[in-house]
Amino acid sequence: MWTELSATISSLAVAFFMFEKYLNYFPYTIRGYVERNFRKVVNFVNPYVEISFHEFTSERLKRSDAFFAIQTYLSTSTTENARRLKADVVKDSQSVVLSMDANEEVTDVFNGIKVWWASGKMPPQSKSISLFPGSEEKRYYKLTFHKHYREIITKSYVEHVLKKGKEIEVKNRQRMLYTNNPSKDWHGWKATKWGNIVFEHPSTFDTLAMDTAKKEEIKKDLIKFSKGKDYYAKIGKAWKRGYLLYGPPGTGKSSMIAAMANLLDYDVYDLELTTIKDNSELRMLLIETKGKSIIVIEDIDCSLDLTGQRKKRKEKDDDEADKEKDPISKKKKEAEEESGSKVTLSGLLNVIDGIWSACGGERIIIFTTNYVDKLDPALIRRGRMDKHIEMSYCCFEAFKVLARNYLDIESHELFGKIEELFVEAKMSPADVADNLMPKSDEQDEETCLKRLVEALEASKEEARKKSEEEALLKTKDGVVTEG
Repeated sequence: MWTELSATISSLAVAFFMFEKYLNYFPYTIRGYVERNFRKVVNFVNPYVEISFHEFTSERLKRSDAFFAIQTYLSTSTTENARRLKADVVKDSQSVVLSMDANEEVTDVFNGIKVWWASGKMPPQSKSISLFPGSEEKRYYKLTFHKHYREIITKSYVEHVLKKGKEIEVKNRQRMLYTNNPSKDWHGWKATKWGNIVFEHPSTFDTLAMDTAKKEEIKKDLIKFSKGKDYYAKIGKAWKRGYLLYGPPGTGKSSMIAAMANLLDYDVYDLELTTIKDNSELRMLLIETKGKSIIVIEDIDCSLDLTGQRKKRKEKDDDEADKEKDPISKKKKEAEEESGSKVTLSGLLNVIDGIWSACGGERIIIFTTNYVDKLDPALIRRGRMDKHIEMSYCCFEAFKVLARNYLDIESHELFGKIEELFVEAKMSPADVADNLMPKSDEQDEETCLKRLVEALEASKEEARKKSEEEALLKTKDGVVTEG
């Protein structure tokens, strides 16, 4: 019996080999008929199901996102099981991706179910040179599993692979810093709306000069947001969050943005409103942004007139222009008005909080300003700017962070005096950091701390004189009023 069975299997193997080898010599109609019926016979005794994931979609110029997600997912296991590997540098990735070479196979286990992944490639149908990537060798991955587990594999396992693959892609990608190009540069060969460079800012919450409790509160808020996809969907809100950073210059607003991006592994989009012509261009730029990103408008009080005074100022300018008799000056002012940005407050509000704000998910919008009182209340109300963070002058807790960063010290005999001075003196973290930074190899921590003490005493004296002048001015005003 075993002899007959082995002979039968050998015959089938030879027949299958001959069938595969000479199938292409048959006419297309006969070939299709023979192949279909041959597959029926094979499937009758074969309990396994195969799913193919091709590199190119039906659109030959578009590569499949699923293919690359599977490639990334398998890269975590193929380095251990596969014998032949291929190294690729995927676009926007900061590491080399190892994947199975052609005709290699590895196994995977999901909920106790064993599956097989095989890689392959199909030669081009034509040997002519083509500029289209779809005409090259077409790679694919083939997933094989027992038909008994069809529902689990097709509904759960494939989704699991694609999700994990995309997570690994995001983790391994190079994070980018984007800035918007002027609209005149949006068209043409390889023209883009956003220019970019690799984001390499070293700021973290550990190096940020701020009260420790306040930093922890902000970190928890950010992490809660990043994990809130299902929660935001449940409450019916777009998955976004707004932060308003306000305070005097040099208090660390830009460093805070970099620390947020490094904490969450987000890209950063630096949006320059003055280069945007109108609300339509603003919406087009928003559509081009990706998820897992921070959209920043720095110094928003200086970017555009969003204080509700634009109309009054324009009317004043028109009155002055009417008084001028010089036609050249009048034409010059008209040209400046035409070239200026026409982004309106309502247009900006629609982008950050209207229906357009739901285009994409997991995005943080940050406004920074030195003068929060100048902004229109509608722009910074809760729901648009969900969290207001005051970046204030340096305190003693923030100073200790800077001393550790710049001088590698946790304590010093001058710390007590410095703590007393911080009660009355106002100094930004940037100024404190500048005083703490050694300017030569001969300067040690004591030299830098003494320099800071002198600067704090000078600031304290300046604040005292200013206070006396204000008090004297008030006294004179009171005397004049009584007179």
